[in-house]
Amino acid sequence: MSKKNEYNLEWIKKYSSAEFENEFTYDGINLGAVYSADNTIFKLWSPFADKVIVNLYQSGDINSSDKIESYEMNKSENGVWDYQVNKDLDGVFYTFTTIFGDEKNEFCDPYAKACGVNGKRAMVVNLLDTNPKGWEEDVNPNEKLSYCESIIYELHVRDLSSDDSSGINNKGKFLGLTENGTTVNKEGKIKTGIDHIKDLGVTHIHLLPFYDYGSIDESKEYDSEKYNWGYDPVNYNVPEGSYSTNAFDGKNRIKELKETIASLHKNGISVVMDVVYNHTYDEEFCFNKAVPGYFHRIDENGVFSNGSICGNDTASERSMVSKYIVDSVLYWAREYHIDGFRFDLVGLLDVDTISKIREGLDKIRPNIILYGEGWSLETKLTKENVDLAVQKNVCKLKDFAMFSDDIRDAMKGHVFDEKVKGFISGNTENVDVLKKSIMGMPDWSTSPRDVINYTSCHDNYTLFDKIRLCNEGISFEDAIKQNLVAISIVMLSQGIPLMNAGEEFLRTKTDNEGNFVGDSYISPDYVNSIKWSNLEKEEYKKVYEFYKGIIAFRKAHKLFQLEDFKEIEEKVSFIDYEDDKVVAYKLKDNKEEIIVILNASEENVKITLDEGKYNVFIKEDIAGNDVLCTLEGEVSVAPVSVTVLVKY
Repeated sequence: MSKKNEYNLEWIKKYSSAEFENEFTYDGINLGAVYSADNTIFKLWSPFADKVIVNLYQSGDINSSDKIESYEMNKSENGVWDYQVNKDLDGVFYTFTTIFGDEKNEFCDPYAKACGVNGKRAMVVNLLDTNPKGWEEDVNPNEKLSYCESIIYELHVRDLSSDDSSGINNKGKFLGLTENGTTVNKEGKIKTGIDHIKDLGVTHIHLLPFYDYGSIDESKEYDSEKYNWGYDPVNYNVPEGSYSTNAFDGKNRIKELKETIASLHKNGISVVMDVVYNHTYDEEFCFNKAVPGYFHRIDENGVFSNGSICGNDTASERSMVSKYIVDSVLYWAREYHIDGFRFDLVGLLDVDTISKIREGLDKIRPNIILYGEGWSLETKLTKENVDLAVQKNVCKLKDFAMFSDDIRDAMKGHVFDEKVKGFISGNTENVDVLKKSIMGMPDWSTSPRDVINYTSCHDNYTLFDKIRLCNEGISFEDAIKQNLVAISIVMLSQGIPLMNAGEEFLRTKTDNEGNFVGDSYISPDYVNSIKWSNLEKEEYKKVYEFYKGIIAFRKAHKLFQLEDFKEIEEKVSFIDYEDDKVVAYKLKDNKEEIIVILNASEENVKITLDEGKYNVFIKEDIAGNDVLCTLEGEVSVAPVSVTVLVKY
C-alpha cells in the first residue's frame, strides 16, 4: 500500500469527493500528542483504518527494540482515533501503527513536535522545558517595519560557519548563529558570522529549510562531504537534528533553535523560515501511512503529479492537507516566534490554503512577512476550479509577495541559460521589463508589496559566477562593476529587496577543477561555504562596503519604500536618454528629490540636471549616506556604474 502502484485507487477517488470531506474533515487543533504532567492524549486522523495502535518506546532510535507498551486507540469523530495515557510521558518516544486488513504500517506521528535521531520516532515533549531564559519577552525586533522596509538576507545554516575562516566554534550548527565577536583572523579586525550580517544592515535573515529533513544521516558525525539544502521534508514540525549539537536528544534541537532565534532577535534581526509544503522527501511520508495516498496528487492510474520535479506534489486543495499545512505554519509562528515564511514553489499550493495561513498569522502577529516562488508549474489537481498561488493570482492574496523573475532575468540574463546576458552586461532586449520592475510594477503585481526583487539566491549560479559565465573573458574588475550595478538595481527599486548570503563579497561556487557550480544542493562544504577570508582582500572588502552603504542609503530614504502604485506614479518618473543602456529616473516628493542613473554602457555618459545643487551619495564603487561631492548643471557617469544624487 505504501508504493505508488499499490494505493487503493477507489480510496484516492473518494478523498476529493464532497461526501468524504463533509464526513471526515476534522477541525480540532489537537492532533498528535497533547502533553500535560498528568496525561498525554494521542490523536491520529485515519478514516479508513481498521485499527490504530500507539506504541511507546524508551529511545528515539528505530534500531532499538525497547518498546514500553502499546495501546489500541479508540475511533472517534471525523475519522480521528484517540487514546489517553494517564502518566507523565515527557521524553517518551512513540509511533503509530495503522492496520488496513492484513497490512500494518508503523510510522512517526505527522504532527510530531519532537523526535529521535533521523525522525523515525516521535517524542512526547513538555515544550516549556525547551524555552530559553526570557523567552516570554522575546519579540520581533522589526515588527513595525512595512513589507517594503524589509531587507532580506538568504542564508543556509551550515554555510555561515562551515569554512575555517568563519572563526565560529559551532560549525554547521544552529548555535553558530548565536556567536558574537567572531573574526577572520586573530587580530579581530574583520567581522564574520552574525556580527558581519548585523553590520551589513539587513533586517531579516531568511534561513533555508531547518525543519527535519531526510537527506542527512543525523546519527553520524559532521561530514563536510555530506550536504543538502534541505528541500526534502520528513517531519514538518521538528527542527533538523544535524543542525543541533545532539540529534539523539529530542529536546536539544528545540532548545538550540529557540536560543538561536532569541539571539538573532537580540541582535536586531528578524527570522524568516523557508518552508516546503509543495512536496515531501518521498512517497513514504508518514501522513500516507495513516491515510494511504491522501497527502499527494495522484491520478486515476496511480501516477504521482510532478510539477515540483521532486516526484510527489502535495494535494493542498484537500481539506486535511490544507489543515495540516496551516496548522504547521501557525505552530512555528507561535512556538518558535518565527517572523516570516518563504514558501518553496508556492505556485503548487492553492490560494485558499495560503489565505488561511495569512488569516491565522494575523491573529498571532500581523507583521509576519510571507513570500514565495509563484512560478506556474504543471500539476495534477485533485479538484476542479482550484486557484493556485502563482504570480498572476497574487491579486487574490493578502500580504503575500512573489519572487520576481522579471527583474532577475532582465537585469542579469536568463537564469536557465548561462550565456544569455542581461542589462548589466549591455543587453537591452528587456529594458522595458526592467523599468517596470524598478517601479515595482511587473505585469502580475498589484502593489510593490507583492514583489521580491533579487539578483540571485541559493538556486542556480551566484550573481558573480553568472556575470563571468555570460561575459567570457571578462576581467575581474569589470565583473565587479556589473555586480555593483546589479545590487544597485535591487536596492534602488520599489518592492522588497532580497540578497544571497556572501553576495556582498563576491560569493562564488566552484568545484575542485575550478568549474562554476549552479545548483549546489548536494555539493560539499568546500563549494557551499562562505569564504570569510576573502574579506581580507581589498577588492572584496570594497564590494562589501558598497553593499553596506547602499543598504544604508535605501533605509534612509522612504522614496525607495513606497507602498502603492498610485504613489509610485506620482513620485517616480524616468528621465529620457537616447541610449537604452542608460536607465535614469527621478524620485520626488515634497521633502526631497533623488536621481538614480544606471549606466550599463562602455562609455562615459552625461546627463543634464534641473536647476539647483545636488549632493552625490553613490558613485562607481562607493555608496552610503556621506556626501561624496556636490554638482550642478550636469552629471558625468562612468561606464558600467551607478550614480545617485539628492537635490538640496
